[in-house]
Amino acid sequence: MIPFNKPYFHGKELSYIHQAIANGKISGDGDFTNRCHDFFEKKYGFKKVLLTTSCTDALEMAAILLDIQPGDEVIAPSYTFVSTVNAFVLRGANIIFADSYSDHPNIDPIQIKKLITSKTKAIVVVHYAGVACEMDEIMAIANKNNIPVVEDAAQAIDSYYKDRPLGSIGAFGTFSFHETKNIIAGEGGLLAINDEKYIQRAEIIREKGTNRSSFFRGEVAKYGWVDIGSSFLASDIIAAYLYAQLENIELIQSRRKSIWNRYYNKLNNNLNDSGIKLPKIVASSTNNAHMFYLTCKDIDQRSALIQYLRGNGIYSVFHYLSLHKSEYYQYKHSGFSLSNSDFFSDSLIRLPFFYELTDEQIDYITDKIIEFTNNQ
Repeated sequence: MIPFNKPYFHGKELSYIHQAIANGKISGDGDFTNRCHDFFEKKYGFKKVLLTTSCTDALEMAAILLDIQPGDEVIAPSYTFVSTVNAFVLRGANIIFADSYSDHPNIDPIQIKKLITSKTKAIVVVHYAGVACEMDEIMAIANKNNIPVVEDAAQAIDSYYKDRPLGSIGAFGTFSFHETKNIIAGEGGLLAINDEKYIQRAEIIREKGTNRSSFFRGEVAKYGWVDIGSSFLASDIIAAYLYAQLENIELIQSRRKSIWNRYYNKLNNNLNDSGIKLPKIVASSTNNAHMFYLTCKDIDQRSALIQYLRGNGIYSVFHYLSLHKSEYYQYKHSGFSLSNSDFFSDSLIRLPFFYELTDEQIDYITDKIIEFTNNQ
């Protein structure tokens, strides 16, 4: 069976973990945490970054920093992972779901514009598959209405919108280092803070509501409880693994882009009249090769393709289910249709994608997909 994912291990991860242990500090904000922080701030120009235990934690920090209160409205895509919105629901927000484009899972700015009310306190966008949302349009809408934007860039490390790193455009960017991502640490996340007014409070929230970070920098004589917060720090062991990956980001990204391009070139113009379509890369965005997906014409065709591939030793998967139809939120949703989100929920299939996927395996997978379409 060709697996859907296989975590990539370059070689220095264990060495750096051993070094972190030898340093005598394996809790948060150790030497490797600082190295990771420096990497992101220097390479991508984020004003401030804070390593967290997950992208979910980074999103929860953003919700606290924006002072989301019960009854506030937060606009977000329905086609996304639950963490994107759950972070704001935990603060009491009402999620106002926006639809995707008809030809791409990203949130449609036209839909955002229609949904803004006097209660809107944040707009959350998701750069699906590492492909940028149309940030100029979204930021224009947000700035006109004085609404902060949170970029859920969980899948979007090392991807750009018009030469600007994703995660650097809104007030906050959040990243994931889950084992399915391009750069991994098992778990782990990052909050990028692009508005300086949030930096000091972000450090406090991340340290359980205390000014502990200021204390260790010698800025205060003692530290105590000064705000709400939680334990959002990742251990230096996670940071050590992550830093070994970051040192090899160019190598990792080069191979992933090669895999993506081979998939695309093998399938382009070979899907016949099956109705199965290749992923769309918009002109304003780079492609960080986070995943390779196809869209089928409906759920029946997708189910048949998944079963066909599995019968030939290939493990492929579908992705998100529309959150506005979820068991938890369906009765809170206003009821208007989000047909594009539902289409991707029913039709999108993700193919195996990991660093060690060989060209021979890609060719086998694409041959089986073409074989499937020939029988349609």
